[in-house]
This record gives sequence, structure tokens and C-alpha cells, in this order.
Amino acid sequence: MLSNVDLSFANSLRRVILAEVPTMAIDLVEVEANTSVLADEFLAHRLGLIPLSCAGVDDVLYTRDCDCEQYCGACSVTLTLHARCTGDEHMTVYARDLVVSADRPNEQVGNAVITDPDGLGAVICKLRKGQELRMRCIAKKGIAKEHAKWAPTAAIGFEYDPHNNLRHLDYWYEEDPIKEWPISANGEWEEAVQEGAAFNYDAMPNRFYLDVETVGGLEPDAVIQQGIRVLQQKLAAVIQELSGSEDRGGINGMNGGHTPDGDPYGGTTRYGAAGFESSYQRDQQGSVWGTVAPTGGATPYGATPFGNANGYR
Repeated sequence: MLSNVDLSFANSLRRVILAEVPTMAIDLVEVEANTSVLADEFLAHRLGLIPLSCAGVDDVLYTRDCDCEQYCGACSVTLTLHARCTGDEHMTVYARDLVVSADRPNEQVGNAVITDPDGLGAVICKLRKGQELRMRCIAKKGIAKEHAKWAPTAAIGFEYDPHNNLRHLDYWYEEDPIKEWPISANGEWEEAVQEGAAFNYDAMPNRFYLDVETVGGLEPDAVIQQGIRVLQQKLAAVIQELSGSEDRGGINGMNGGHTPDGDPYGGTTRYGAAGFESSYQRDQQGSVWGTVAPTGGATPYGATPFGNANGYR
């Protein structure tokens, strides 16, 4: 339950959890032998979707921030898969057959998530007699904005006002809306407005319910905490940019937070030079498009509605 916030903030947290919480997933597969009936690309796709433990994922660097040429023990976890069927019956290869190398940032990150009672994990493929798989899998840190395999959750349920007290919904029904639109379990946390009670047209939602279903790499509470942390880092970057502060160390002691575009608190990004500077320079004198609009002036397309010509400052 998320309370005492507005709808935009609650939705921002939901979107950050879906797309920007860092996790681990197999990103590179080196195939040494594959005599199964499945193509290399098919198996690589399946391997990338196997949930991996993300405990201590902060100890792993993004590959883009590492000094190595391709991958190393600081920015990746190596898993090996070697299976060969020697019997007459078919052989099933499971996630448990992935062997994690010792060269990794901590003892938990990168382990295949296995939750079934038999301790087998996800099915990778099936082999017949004489068929063999020998692969080297490189797991890297990433976020779901880059690829869905890095998504920490399978789904996030998001609801507010389960009794529709605010009248934001107009249910379509055939006979009885109460029977056709049952109240969710979240309705137990709130009371329905009595029939005939005065309606407050200015009322706004201030209590939201998040149902977080993870893929197994992180616990639901850890996903929420990581989402809050990422949102704090993004807001810190905005505050520092607006305040013009030269200190890129974060607020309230927060120094971390690399994104696909680089470090929001400094460093080189793929869009240009260090910090927040880019090819569209952020000084107030001019840009590649002409004089910056808030101070007035023209662009290659003529005067802007924000220029001095129209009296806007």
C-alpha cells in the first residue's frame, strides 16, 4: 500500500519498477557444440529468459562502465552448460545444469533461480542419444528498458479507489454491476461511501495498491526498495540540473546510479561530454538551434512563441 502521495508519483514508481530496476540475465552465449534439434539462436533466446539471482547486483558493474574490452569478473557472471545424452531415452536439460564460475562479485549473484520442489529449474531443451550441448553463457547487468529479459517483475497490479467512491469509472454492465464487477481484495482496506452521501468533486486519490509479482531474481520487497532508490537517483539528477550544482555526488549521500545513458551524476555519456553536457550545450547563450528560446530569439525556423517577439520571457 502506498499512501499520502498523488497519482503521478505512484505511477512513476510503478513505471520505474517495471523498466529501470537493474537485474542479471544471460546476454552473450558462446556455442562450442550444439547437435540438438534446436538452432543456436533459439537456445540463446531461451537461456536469456532464465531468471538469475540478483542478490548483491549492486556489486556488479555495467559493462559500459567497466574498463575491460568485452566482459570480466567485475561486470559479468560466467555460466557453463555441458550436457550429452548417452542413454536410449531422451534427456532433459534444466537450469540446474548451468554451472556458475567462481570468478564473480559475490557468492549469490548469477545463480539460476530454482523454485520447483524437484530442484530442476526451467527446461532448456531435450536431447536424444548422441546429441550434445556445450555452451558458455555470459550474464550481464541491465534494465528492462534495454531488453525485457532484464525485467524484475512479471506483472505489477496497480489499483486505487476499489469501491469507485471517486466515480472515476463508469462500469458497463448487462444486469447487475455489483455481480458483474466484484470488488477486489484491496476493497477490504477501505470503506465504501454510503448511498445518498454528499459527493466531493474535489477529492483526489491518496492511497494506492501495488501487487508485485517477480520472476524470482529479487524478492517483492527488494524490488520495491530498488525502485524507490532508482526514482530517488533520477529526481536527484533533476534537482542538481535545475539548481546548477557542480557537485555530481548525489543528494543525501547517494553516489551511485548508472543508467544506460551513463552516470547521471557525472562521467561520460553516449550523448556527449562529461556530466550533463551534450552536443546541445546547456548554457543560456545559444545552442545548435540558435539562441535558447527562454531568452528570446530565433531558430532556423524563425521566431519561437517563447522569444521576445511575443513578449514571453
